[in-house]
Amino acid sequence: MKRLITIASLFLSLFTSTISYAEGVISNPEKILIVLTSHTELGNTGKKTGFWLPELTHPYYEFTEAGYSVDVASIDGGMAPVDSKAFEEEDEHHRTFLNDATLMAKVIQSIPLAEVNPNDYQVIMFAGGSGPMWDFPDNKDISRISSAIYENEGIVSAVCHGNAALINIRLSDGNFLIADKRIAAFTNEEEESLGTAEIVPFLLQDKLIERGAIHAYGKAWEENVVVENRLISGQNPASAKKVAQSIIALIEEH
Repeated sequence: MKRLITIASLFLSLFTSTISYAEGVISNPEKILIVLTSHTELGNTGKKTGFWLPELTHPYYEFTEAGYSVDVASIDGGMAPVDSKAFEEEDEHHRTFLNDATLMAKVIQSIPLAEVNPNDYQVIMFAGGSGPMWDFPDNKDISRISSAIYENEGIVSAVCHGNAALINIRLSDGNFLIADKRIAAFTNEEEESLGTAEIVPFLLQDKLIERGAIHAYGKAWEENVVVENRLISGQNPASAKKVAQSIIALIEEH
């Protein structure tokens, strides 16, 4: 697995110097946007964080294999930081990602969220990792894009800590998007098991409940996905693939 991390570093260095950013996106009513964090610091621990790779790769490959076009954005654009700890765990898509020049380029030259036109997408999905706990909640573009997609009959989705994106999204009537809706998100129990409950700026489960959401939690680290009309959420990394499958199923129902 250390060899995978080394290979990943080499690929990132290579693509950073050779891939140029293709500006703009093409309007497509069946286009999906996956949003990643740009945050790299794990609080004041001196450790690094970022997005959790399987929460990008598992949905991405489900979407593309189903024939959907997928863009990758991040809060600041450019290189979206991968949490290197992800490579310490066995995963079916690690090697696929490291050999996928297309997805690698999308991560390295991610679209700045401020440049995203919500009319270009039918679905927005927020990937997790600890990084989103810092830069997702108060981002105005997250609220702008998500509320527009949702009110245009599109789908808003998140997995794990990616649900931090949902806590401050307001609809045009002023209400919180998640108010009175069931949400599956990273639990206090899971945060405590990571040893990060005192490091993250807030506990996601508590904040969702504070905003009026109904926190529908399952067993720690096991798949748990909630489909609440056009709001689809997953509890943890084990839920990422099913979140994507649920999105696809909902699109195809219409």
